[in-house]
Amino acid sequence: MTKQDRDLTALIGSRICHDLISPLGAIGNGVELLQLSGMADSPEMALIAESVTNANLRIRYFRVAFGAAPDNQMIAENEIRATLAPGVDGRKIEIDWQPNGDQPRTAVKLAFLLLQCFETAMPWGGQISVVSDGNHWQIRGEANKLKIEPDLWAMLSTPQPNTDVPPAQVHFALVAPELARQGRTAGVTIADHSISVEF
Repeated sequence: MTKQDRDLTALIGSRICHDLISPLGAIGNGVELLQLSGMADSPEMALIAESVTNANLRIRYFRVAFGAAPDNQMIAENEIRATLAPGVDGRKIEIDWQPNGDQPRTAVKLAFLLLQCFETAMPWGGQISVVSDGNHWQIRGEANKLKIEPDLWAMLSTPQPNTDVPPAQVHFALVAPELARQGRTAGVTIADHSISVEF
């Protein structure tokens, strides 16, 4: 993947998320107005409200993970924590975000891409912790049961041009190019009930 391809991929991600945020916000505002008027006290309206909340959280997450990340841009701690906050979808994975303060958007982009890799490997739930000393990051996940696809995890450190990546797991294919763009490398350790990635 060339630098231009990487830039275009990120710009497309940013554009799609930008264009989706406005209509989702409008739907959310409409639901709030119905609730204030007393017309929204039904299971159907509650389901719509929950779906809009979850969609907003996912779009915010995708905007960081797949969008453009200028080298000198920071992302506020409260934005990171709000994006990672549990929605109303009954998420089975708990994420403990430990870095304090605003963080470089490039590093958070990598962390969010990797968090998606962890989520793919932990479909039955588990706990994930993210720590950083400013330059060095570690993401560790623990679960009673993991679903590991070795070919996909091998892509985190080395591009695998012959590996067929399904659309639902495109995040695996984006990690190594993003690491290279940032001049970083990743170390991956996988055990029976845990995964650790350092970058």
